[in-house]
Amino acid sequence: MAGRTVRALLAVACLFAAPASLRAADYGLFVSITDEDDLLELLTAGEIDEDTYEALLELLHDPVDLNHAGREVLYSLPNLTYADVDAILAYRDEVQAVQALDDLRAARVLAPDKVRALRPFVVVRPPSPPLWDTHGRVRTATAYVAGDEAAPPLLFQARVTTLRDVEAGVAGLVSHNRVSNVQFDETRQALFADPPATRFYLPKYFVQWDTDRVRVVAGTFRIGFGQRLTLDNTGLARPDGARPDDLIALDYDLTTACRESAWDLPSPCAGAAGSAYETPDFRWTDRFRGLAVALKSLPVGRGGWMEVHAFGSYQTHGIYQYELYKHDDDCPDPTDDDNPACAAPPVLRWRGDPLAPTTRFSYQTLPDMVAEWTAGGNVSYFHDSRTHVGVTGYGAGVRWLTRGVSLDFQEWSRTPYGGPFGAVGADASLGVGPWDLAAEVARSFDSQPAGGGFAGLLRATGTFGDHEVEAAVRYDGLDYANPHARPPSEADEFDGLRARDEAGLRLQYSGRIRDLSLRSSLDLWTWATSLDGPLKMRLQARADYRVARWFRPGVYLEYQDRDLRHSGRGACYEVPYETLEGEPVPCSGERVQAGLVLRFLPHRSLTLSAKVQHRFVDDNRTAVDPVTRARTYVFGDRFRQDLIAWFSVAWRPAEFLRLRARLRYLNEDPTDDAYLEESLWGHVEAAVRIRRAVAARLRYEVYAWLDDRDSTRTRSPNPAHWIRADLEFRF
Repeated sequence: MAGRTVRALLAVACLFAAPASLRAADYGLFVSITDEDDLLELLTAGEIDEDTYEALLELLHDPVDLNHAGREVLYSLPNLTYADVDAILAYRDEVQAVQALDDLRAARVLAPDKVRALRPFVVVRPPSPPLWDTHGRVRTATAYVAGDEAAPPLLFQARVTTLRDVEAGVAGLVSHNRVSNVQFDETRQALFADPPATRFYLPKYFVQWDTDRVRVVAGTFRIGFGQRLTLDNTGLARPDGARPDDLIALDYDLTTACRESAWDLPSPCAGAAGSAYETPDFRWTDRFRGLAVALKSLPVGRGGWMEVHAFGSYQTHGIYQYELYKHDDDCPDPTDDDNPACAAPPVLRWRGDPLAPTTRFSYQTLPDMVAEWTAGGNVSYFHDSRTHVGVTGYGAGVRWLTRGVSLDFQEWSRTPYGGPFGAVGADASLGVGPWDLAAEVARSFDSQPAGGGFAGLLRATGTFGDHEVEAAVRYDGLDYANPHARPPSEADEFDGLRARDEAGLRLQYSGRIRDLSLRSSLDLWTWATSLDGPLKMRLQARADYRVARWFRPGVYLEYQDRDLRHSGRGACYEVPYETLEGEPVPCSGERVQAGLVLRFLPHRSLTLSAKVQHRFVDDNRTAVDPVTRARTYVFGDRFRQDLIAWFSVAWRPAEFLRLRARLRYLNEDPTDDAYLEESLWGHVEAAVRIRRAVAARLRYEVYAWLDDRDSTRTRSPNPAHWIRADLEFRF
């Protein structure tokens, strides 16, 4: 069965894609969205993965400036080929500056559909505005779930640009789900934390001065270079230095209201309290906080130039409580999983006295546990926009902020344990006719026993009119423990890092034949340490066709096998339940998912769309015979089958008003109501914009769990009723 499935899928992919290839900037489909909710729909429908969602979310919150972005940053935008990017740059040079995005359509630089799809991801700033010209935006957002007694989460963001080249931003929030003030008690040999309460946080703030020759970012920032193998945390497919960071987003899943386990006292989460859920907080990722400086376009020779980047950061981080261990004589080696002393120390609830009976926290992120200092930079020489060589390096160390105990990271944490770490690498690119070639090699250094390892990436991209192909070979060594790298890699991890102990080949194609848009990719990878490791594969293919102006159907197909050597049922593809502690559970199963997308545009102000996806998933769920106690696979020699369906309608009755409604049905196992989730999720939304100065959005949604699991029968609230509100003012 599995062999026939693979052959059939390969045949379909060959129909969709002639030469297939990898291209990190290709997001797997033609991206046409307006806001975060559209992105979430693509994610939950399986049309994009978590990495693509995060990358597009960052582009949505920090749009690219069409008049100042370089070739590689423009290429990070969705739907663009290198031919499109070169056409934009040629037009920009010809007219000195793009005045409006629609100019690219009028000048036939880009197709109308690409111009429309770019609108949420780009801004067009004049190259030389008046010195005192000041503009910006202020935004606030909140969410509330009916029945919550705590104050709802609240987000505040502001950005202002003035003095031509100066931009400043700040982002703060009110949170109610986070513990605080973590301390260590010598008597108990345990950590204590104050319980969750309503608190204010200011995690993001920056000031940037950006000219044609100099860029300075002070505050929170992201930074990346080359092929992202040595240093990158930007979310861009082709980063070129530092960018301000003020991204904060709202989680879309309810969070457990009670996360305490028994210790001296019984757990308060027993019974109905353990099934109570509440509004999630806004979330953010700590990247770098400090100073980044870039000297750009320094002339060298005839037509060449250099760029020099340097940065320093001192950033505090929160840590998931199970990623810690006490580094002492009882646990000299965190990889010794059989030693109970190497488990994470308990985190107890503070009740005013360390000896008072108390409970233990579970599944908590502990704030401000460690401070990381990082310093590094990049020097690059550019012969032209397509040809360059560069060197990147950084060093980092950590300082634990909890006194009285020696803490360190578990071996499966993203950050290497033991002490300082860093990486150094060299990258190069070369343009030859329709081909863009790029490569990067890197060496990591750390304080773990192996001391670091090597990694490398080789990529070739060919652009032929409306067609683009790419092939990439990657090698990330077993000991390449680099937490500040984000090269192309698959979602599986080794000791907390995706780009580690992985060798692979990825091929990808995207193109258009008149009204038919095609995309496909094939990724094969295995362990970097041994050819005897599992050979894994991910195959994707998608076709979208513009039948008429009012009708645009599409189909997509994805096949994944976590170990091609072992076909057949009885393996797991995913682990449906989170374990309390420990490393990820390895799986070797298969998953097939096929989807149909129908988009109708009966009127220029009305859009209707429907999506249906069917998944076939390996599931090694077992059942125990009550008499013989023998275990058997519930699904036997067949896949578990999941179904997901979306329907949405968007209507713009007036230029200032947009109305939208969506409905999603999910059933993860139609054969058993008591196993996995069956749910219905819908929302209606109204968005108003007044003279481009004020934008307001109000949304009501309901999420109902329909299955017969024990957790669903006791779940509260069910259904969950949400209200979301968002207000933005531009000046």
